[in-house]
Amino acid sequence: MIEVSIFIAVTAGILSFLSPCVLPIVPSYLSFVTGMTLEDLQESTDRRAVMVHSLLFVAGFSAIFVLLGAGASFLGVFFQANRDLIARAGGVLIIVLGLHLMGVFRIMPLMREKRIHLSDKPGGHLGTLAVGAAFGAGWTPCIGPVLGAILTLAGTQETIWSGMGLLAAYSFGLAIPFLLAALAFDRFLNTFKRVRRFIPILEKASGGLLVVLGLLLVTGSFTVLSTYLIRFTPEFLLERI
Repeated sequence: MIEVSIFIAVTAGILSFLSPCVLPIVPSYLSFVTGMTLEDLQESTDRRAVMVHSLLFVAGFSAIFVLLGAGASFLGVFFQANRDLIARAGGVLIIVLGLHLMGVFRIMPLMREKRIHLSDKPGGHLGTLAVGAAFGAGWTPCIGPVLGAILTLAGTQETIWSGMGLLAAYSFGLAIPFLLAALAFDRFLNTFKRVRRFIPILEKASGGLLVVLGLLLVTGSFTVLSTYLIRFTPEFLLERI
């Protein structure tokens, strides 16, 4: 089951990157954390500096997410005697968050952005790390419900390490496209122009993923997805699991 959970977490991270709250402001974040203009980023005047600051930014929000995962898993382990009840209650919560993302209804408190805004980035590499942590600690109308769902899933894991692993997988899914954008910024801008009209569809897809995940948890049939996906796992990987 943990393999399926990791797959879902990585997918959720990618969808978070493609959300209306993250994708359109990637150029601004890259410019902010590197201290470069958009023209400099396009011309790749100092690719090493761009990647170093991008990696530190990613490390900052990943650390926050993993710590949140540890906290959620600790609560789940603490209430282990009621794990099935927690999983079903968490499934209901995830369904509600999914329907919110799909636009079936709107939960107004989730529509308020609680991200920390920094008018001037703290200097140096530690400053970039701090900006990444501030990004991770924030709450936006798009990324918040997805992150909340993954944290709820982390609370159903058997160990704290499993929960931390889920949030590390979520961070990986969010980080990889961000680093690819930093590595090939000019291509990212060209691709963004073509895909931005699909952003609302991607947001609804994120909501649909959460609804399916919630239903599996509520019905206690999460292993059904595991059984289905295992068919696509290569034999050499199955031998190592």
